Amino acid sequence: MKTALSIAGTDPSGGAGIQADLKAMTMNGVYAMSAITALVAQNTTGVKRIVEMTPEFLGQQIDAVFEDIPPDAVKIGMVASCGLIETIAERLHYYRAKNIVVDPVMVATSGDRLISEEAVDTLKNALLLLADVVTPNIPEAEILSGMTVRGKKDIEAAARCIGDAYGCAVLLKGGHNISDADDFLYGKGTGQWFCGTRIDNPNTHGTGCTLSSAIAANLAKGFDLPVSVQRSKAYLSGALGAMLDLGRGRGPMQHNFNLTGEFAVEAAVD
Repeated sequence: MKTALSIAGTDPSGGAGIQADLKAMTMNGVYAMSAITALVAQNTTGVKRIVEMTPEFLGQQIDAVFEDIPPDAVKIGMVASCGLIETIAERLHYYRAKNIVVDPVMVATSGDRLISEEAVDTLKNALLLLADVVTPNIPEAEILSGMTVRGKKDIEAAARCIGDAYGCAVLLKGGHNISDADDFLYGKGTGQWFCGTRIDNPNTHGTGCTLSSAIAANLAKGFDLPVSVQRSKAYLSGALGAMLDLGRGRGPMQHNFNLTGEFAVEAAVD
């Protein structure tokens, strides 16, 4: 059985972060492992507090995985500070990690900022240079590229800017009312659009975590990047299409939860 490692923060409500990553990886047919960067007191409505791991302890978690069950792919999610980013980069370089997917989580769906300003440059210069593919949404792509993104041509230009600057493939996720559910993949000088239909589901907490984890799982299983993206988009669409609502009778959470790890499209799972 192929294996995948998620390096990210937690979400006690289960819809995003490490919890969502493990679900998505498992449902996409790989053995899922984790190294926690931070304990995050959050739910679908917001982030209450973040308690970071020390760089030393994060490094020991990564060592524990690679020394016993070397992963076939690595997904990196929320990393809030320079020391943690540098530790991840150093350890992954040491172990010659493969199939590295970086989801540059900077702002939660709720709007809460999850990374310090100074850590953004470290993220660019350490992790993106190691990444096989980075999966920013439009606000994240604007930060990484320094460009304003307002339409499909801007999406293509920003993806090229990021990919050429850091030598990685870029899956720039449309959404944000710009390109419906269409995503643009750029790598090695060529680009490809992956078209999708927007699903009218307000429960979108954790969709970015889920998509990047599914991509990592499919890369671990030996699929190339375009096929991994296509399979992962199908998986996520199936999850959103299930229209699961866990918040009945619980006030503001009623329409704000996405358990994307619990539903799979048959075509996306072996």
